[in-house]
This record gives sequence, structure tokens and C-alpha cells, in this order.
Amino acid sequence: MKKWMFVFALTVLPAFPGVSLAEEEQKDKKIVSTMDEVVVTATKTEEKRKDIPNSLILMDEMDIEESPATSLGELLANELGIDWRTYGNYGGAAQEIQIRGMSADGTQVFVNGARVNSPSLGVADVGRIPLNNIERIEVVKGPGSLLYGSGAMGGTVNIITKRPQREKMDLRASAGYGSEDTYELSAEQGMFVLKDLGYYITATSRKTDGFRDNGDLDHKDVSLKVVFDKGDMLGVSLYADYIDRDYGVPGVKPPKGTRDYYVNGVKFYNDEAGSLVNHGADEDYHFVLQVKGKPVTWLDYNFRADHMSMENFFFQRNPAGFLAALPGEGTESWVTNDVSGTELTLDFKPFKGASILVGGEYRDYKYENKQRNLDQFGVPLPATKVTRDYDVLTKGAYSEAQYRPCKFVKFLAGFRHENHSSFGHENLPRYGLVVNPWENGVLKFGHGKHFKAPTMNDLYWPEDDWVRGNPDLKPETGRHTDATLEQDFLDGKLFFTLSYFDWDIKDKINWAENRKYPTLFGLFKWTPSNVDSYKAHGWEVGTKIGPYYNMSLDLSYTYTDAVEELAGGSERQSRYTPDHYFKGKLTYWSEIGLTATTTVRYMSDRPAVYLNITDTKPDYTLNSNWVVDVSLEQRLWNHWIFALQANNLFDKEYETYAANFTDIPTGTTTREGFPGAGRSVFFRATFEY
Repeated sequence: MKKWMFVFALTVLPAFPGVSLAEEEQKDKKIVSTMDEVVVTATKTEEKRKDIPNSLILMDEMDIEESPATSLGELLANELGIDWRTYGNYGGAAQEIQIRGMSADGTQVFVNGARVNSPSLGVADVGRIPLNNIERIEVVKGPGSLLYGSGAMGGTVNIITKRPQREKMDLRASAGYGSEDTYELSAEQGMFVLKDLGYYITATSRKTDGFRDNGDLDHKDVSLKVVFDKGDMLGVSLYADYIDRDYGVPGVKPPKGTRDYYVNGVKFYNDEAGSLVNHGADEDYHFVLQVKGKPVTWLDYNFRADHMSMENFFFQRNPAGFLAALPGEGTESWVTNDVSGTELTLDFKPFKGASILVGGEYRDYKYENKQRNLDQFGVPLPATKVTRDYDVLTKGAYSEAQYRPCKFVKFLAGFRHENHSSFGHENLPRYGLVVNPWENGVLKFGHGKHFKAPTMNDLYWPEDDWVRGNPDLKPETGRHTDATLEQDFLDGKLFFTLSYFDWDIKDKINWAENRKYPTLFGLFKWTPSNVDSYKAHGWEVGTKIGPYYNMSLDLSYTYTDAVEELAGGSERQSRYTPDHYFKGKLTYWSEIGLTATTTVRYMSDRPAVYLNITDTKPDYTLNSNWVVDVSLEQRLWNHWIFALQANNLFDKEYETYAANFTDIPTGTTTREGFPGAGRSVFFRATFEY
């Protein structure tokens, strides 16, 4: 602890001469009432916050820069009603966002309006999205399937990337180094090269050895946004990015004292990592073309065409033979998803206070799965290579009408019809009510039906001796109801929000042994089926105070009662969902250019594993934990910024998930956890112009 206090003191005590606009920027930001903030994601048109029947989270560049977060997932983890989850403390661990206790495949993530969730898994790995590329984040909680189709059950997250500014050249470069031999280089530059034509480009390279053996990551990304801006009449943007990642996959952390284990001279695991040989790689491309405009006062149009290509490679070897297998054998697989889509929305305003949004969307999913076996030395066996291809088409048509007869009330109603080439169609209604009983205050009510189509892995995972997909799956369906109070006080220096939510999901897809499909060894194959259902209700309460005396304070608390419904009518707490979640953020800035931010998160106990499908008491529980992060940023001479981030200062032993580990020499199988991110420090120097 003394070492951390010393580092903190070294950073805070020097009073560097310099000029900072931090305080003025904070004040300017609060001049506009929170109720008047503009949101696009909630209705696919520009609307003020007080006109939207959803609970919202809005973040801009300043919010991102002030945060001690090192990733998008960690940034959103500090927000009300959001749970950030990752499979252990290694560099390439997938980072998932869950809203209101719903699983990660119930949250849809978009970049510039284009979906980035993996069609194979249904979830979005937000750890791949670089922070330096983001201008704004809009999180809309509640049912989103009417506008966004499959999977938007708990909410949507839309990442809006940076764009050039007129009469200004943006230039920013940074370099950083931290614990676990982590370094990062990033650069961005944007400007208008002609009167109406501009561009913004970003690039990042990040490497780390990770907190554990085989926890390394090598990440590179680059993005480009080109805009042609003619004002309200015509706006065209073309966005493209490329992401490349290589990483180790250490798995669970074995019990302390586990001895090193070798297969054919190769170390397979030790007491730090359940695997020292498994590794993976991702290669992603995204292209988004958007054309929008307002040719007449009563009509807005927005056309989007996008293409996404995602390829995942996974190399896996088993430390022990099983039945016919030999120790060291395994598989390597390539799963590729190519998704192309187009969407057109028209927003009509027939008379004052009324608007009608109509739209249509078409998407083509191409899925390819390649696999081949590895021998006991990890050498590929070419003759075993198998390739399978599948194609899924979806079409959606939707309409949403809004009417505000007076300044005190607004009504919303909509309907979506979705066609899916695998399971047929779904009809999705949505209703909303906004009441503005007083200045800078709003009451919001929303209700809608949601659904999630089976993933490509659920439908088409190749059949082998142990697993198979299920092309006869039905979609998960359910409804989501919420009510929200939002109020601004003291000219925007105090914001308060309170929400109640209630949702359920029917025909939840679950992977388990299925007696319909026996194996050659007296067991049964794992396959997905529609067997589960679960539901939840809860409360969210949050407040933002400041700026007062160069400080601002955010506090939030979420209570979630999420239960899985079992046969016979009994219920049990949903796995990995905490009942209580508390978050706090304190930011201080001074006239000498120093900004300091501390974030705190508390999560209560949550069940991880139930031994049997009928059990109501968990076999393994993840303990409650506190996570404390600190960020210190000093601006010098207007153009230089020096920042120090210290993450997870205290409770470094918390766990995120659990799984079995078998120690081969002893034959002992134990339940072990995926450890959360360890304590880390990162220093960054940035030049901006």
C-alpha cells in the first residue's frame, strides 16, 4: 500500500505551470439542460432526451477522457444498470455488456448504426473497440427490437465515431507504458480538405503480456471516416475499420500448488493458467455508408449500407486423452461471418407535434465453419479438414408514430414485422408515453415485445462425436416494461433518475446433453434446445452532482431480482447476476490543468454454478467485490497531456466466471474461477493540436 501512496503523491504534488480549459469545458457542458441533450439511437431520428420514453446513458469525449477506464467495457461498467463481464484477466479476454441482468446476447452494440455483435455467438466483444475512436456513446435501455430487430431485448449501445470539424485540424498522438509490460501507441488526425469534404483517421497498437501466463495480447486497429457535408440538405459519410488481434487463452486459474504438467515435452498448464497452449486470433472489417438529408421541412431520410467480416481462429489441445483420444490431441477451427445489410428510414412530420417513422431493413448472413484435428504433438492433420457453409436472410419492416398534443404529454406506438429464413416471422409491438409535468422533468413509460434469433453456432455448429447444432430452434421471445423519472435541478448542476423495469424471456436457448442424440461411448451429445425461461424486475437510481467547487460526483445503485424458472414452478437466482450493484465517480479539476477521477464499483454475491437442472441452491458462488480505479491527468502548455491510470487498487482476487479444472496426475476435478483483472498502472503522454 505504501508503494501506491508514493506513486499517487508523486503525481499530485507537482504544481506544473500551464493553462487548462478543463474547468471552462465542464461549465460549458452543464449550461445545456440534461433534458435537452439530443439522442439519435432511441428513435433513429434526432430527439431531445425529455421526448424519449426510454432510460438513457449519454457519454461524450470529455466523459471518456476523464475516466480511468482502459477499455470500452470498463468505461460502460461505471454506468447505471450496466454490468461489464469478462472471462478472466488476460489480454484477449472477451468483454461483454449486459443491461438490467439480461445476458450479453440481449444487448445489441452498433458502430455508426451498424451492428457489431458476432452472428456466431450473438454477443459483442466491446474490448475490440478502441476508446480513441469514439466521439459519443448512446445507451438506450429497454425493448429495442422494434427498431433494431433480433437481440435488442435489454437495450442498445450505439458508438458514434469521431468526425472532422470545420475550420479546425485535429491532431493527436499518444504513447503509454504500464504494468505487465503493456504498451500502447495511438494517433488520430482529422480535417476538412475541401469546403464540404473532410476525413478523420485513427490508429492504435497495443501489446501486453497479461496478468497470467499465456495471457498476452497483440492488438492493432485502424479506422477512417470520410464525410461530405452539405448541411441539412445532404450528409454523406463512409466509415471503415480494420481490427487484428492475437491472444493467449489461459482459462481458469488452477488451485494454488498445482504442479506443472507436460505432454510430449510441452508444458500444458501450471498453477497460474489452466492452459498454456490454447490461443486465438480475430480479424474484423467493417464498412458503413450513410446518406441522410432533409429535402423538405416535413421529411427526413436516412439510408445505410454496411458490410462486416469477422474471422475467429481458435487453437485448442487437451491435456488428457478421453476414450479414443490421445493426450495432446485437439482441434483448430476458423469461424467466418460475412454480413451485408441495407436500411432505409423515412421520418414524416405531417403536422405540428406529430411524426411517423417508416423503415425497412435487409440483412444477409453468410457463415463458414472450418475445422481440422491436431495429433498428440499439436500438428494439424490435413485429411481431417471439414468445411461447412450456411446462409441466413432476414427482412424487417417497421413503423413508429409519435404525437405530442401539448407540451405536457407525448404518445408513441410502433410495430415491426420480421422475417427470418430459418424460423419464420415475428411481430413486435411497442408503446411509449412521455409526461412533462414540470420544467426540466419527465416521466417515461415504455412497453414492448422483444425477440432474439438463434445464433449461427446454435443452428449450424458442425456435428461430431460430442456436439451438434439444432436448425429447428425457435427464437427467444418476451416483453420488457419500464417506467423512469428524470429531473434536472439547479440549472443542470443536479440530475436525478429513477427507473423500475420488469422483463421476461420465453424459450431460452440452452446447451445441454440431449438424450435424442446418443454417442458411441454411452453418453449423449451436447446440443441447444428451447427449454428455459427466466424473468427479472428491479430498480435503478442515480444522481449526478456538479460542478461545485471544481468537483462533480456521480452515484448509482441497481437492484436486480433475476430468476430462472424451473420445471414444477420453482425458481432460483439467475447465474452470474448480482442482486445489488453500487457505483460511484468523483472528478476534480484545477486551474493549473490537473484532473483527478476516482471510480468505485461494488457487486454483491452471485451464483455461478448449479449442479443439477432442478437445484435451487448454487454449488459455487462468486463472492462480492469492490473495484477502485484512479486516473490523474495533467495538462501542460495547452498541447501536452500526461496521465496516470491505476486500476483495481484493492480487491484484486475477485472472480468473474467459474468452470471445472482437472489435475491430470491426481485425477482431481475442482471448481475454479476466472480471476478478474489484476492491479495495474499505466502512464500515457499525449500531444494534441
